[in-house]
Amino acid sequence: MPDEQPTPADRCRAAELEILYTLTKPDNNPILWSVAELSRELDDNLHFEDAILHLHGAGLIHRTSDGFIFASRAAVHQVALVGYGLA
Repeated sequence: MPDEQPTPADRCRAAELEILYTLTKPDNNPILWSVAELSRELDDNLHFEDAILHLHGAGLIHRTSDGFIFASRAAVHQVALVGYGLA
């Protein structure tokens, strides 16, 4: 069977993980990221905005009224338990 291409759901999940890991790195500066800054940092792709919406909907990131995002305490704790690295 030929190599399977990642599905859009796989790519969105990878984008969510990349965002979450960036926001929860212990040496992360800044703690607050603007969506535009994070997009540039991660080389924005097609699934970036969807990943932000999914993470926010799941309670893993918070959004401020002036356009910044940061990881929730639950997200920081979860990543601390399981470690870093795209799965």
